[in-house]
Amino acid sequence: MTPPDRHPGRPAPLLRGALYGLTAAALFGISPPLAKLLLPEGGPLLIAGLLYLGAGAGLLAYETLFRRGPDLLHRESPVGSGDRWLLAGMIVTGGILGPLCMLWSLQRLSGVLGSLLLNLEAPATIGLAVLWCGEHLGRREVAGALLIVSAATFLHYHPQEMYPDTWGVIAMIGACVCWGIDNNLSQKISMRDPVVVSRIKALGAGFCTLSMALLTGQSLPGPMILIMTVTLGFISYGVSLVLDLRALRLIGAAREAGFFSTAPFVGALAAVPILGERFAVAEICASVIMATGVALLLQEHHSHSHLHEDLTHDHLHTHDNHHQHDHPDGCTNAPHAHLHHHAPLRHSHAHVSEAHHRHRHE
Repeated sequence: MTPPDRHPGRPAPLLRGALYGLTAAALFGISPPLAKLLLPEGGPLLIAGLLYLGAGAGLLAYETLFRRGPDLLHRESPVGSGDRWLLAGMIVTGGILGPLCMLWSLQRLSGVLGSLLLNLEAPATIGLAVLWCGEHLGRREVAGALLIVSAATFLHYHPQEMYPDTWGVIAMIGACVCWGIDNNLSQKISMRDPVVVSRIKALGAGFCTLSMALLTGQSLPGPMILIMTVTLGFISYGVSLVLDLRALRLIGAAREAGFFSTAPFVGALAAVPILGERFAVAEICASVIMATGVALLLQEHHSHSHLHEDLTHDHLHTHDNHHQHDHPDGCTNAPHAHLHHHAPLRHSHAHVSEAHHRHRHE
């Protein structure tokens, strides 16, 4: 018997995923103006390495201090040996190749053109999510994502400061493709414990990036700058990564790319008090366009009859219409993770492209 549909309207995962995604974007968005203050104390490669290491060290400290209880440790699905290739791919594409391509590109391009091209990360993520990972976006969602990316592009558009270089542009496009691959690999592993995944990714990327900085002759900054950098890394990279993974789990990489594209607006807003910059007409127009795009992403209603195929996997869940199974010690309504089986099921309700709803659309 098919369980009753508990999601007749807008799916709750969309709202929670949007909240996680927008908060992750806000935390990451405040990092560029703050990192700009730190750059005189070290090169981009050194600061990037310290930011990632700060994220990994902060998450490791959080696990050690606050996640000792066995119940908490086992609420999320643990990272296993079968995830090592996904983690390696995330570290290589998102933590090494992406930053290297970006830094090499910025040496050949103006900062304005480099920032403009960085907005290609969202289209790269969405394209790979739809074509490679089987995600689906409705017309409103496509329009919303395009509006947000367009607004972010508009924020950085200053034609008088454009200095194009063919290889620099290619390298920046390569960086965005690398981050698009990283985002989709992150979605595939988002069912695992997000704190552990983020910690492994941050420490791996931080160690590799910092090693490259030290090998090129850069030296560590003073103690106070070091503390400030790793603290910023924990907040803007570590916590942001955890929230981003939760959003990827709930709404998929394509939608999350749209929400995360609001980060440049947060950076522009934060630059007003931090760097003394002005919030001019361009920023106001971009904020209106961006808000419209977010509203379109939230208003999409995607519902149709669909088939859940036979599936066995392990992730955090509660017992709902998608999770009907017995426990040896009795049924529990608390969030928990274990290996469980999904029998084939056909029903209709509003949904997004998370792990249980990746299917063909006619």
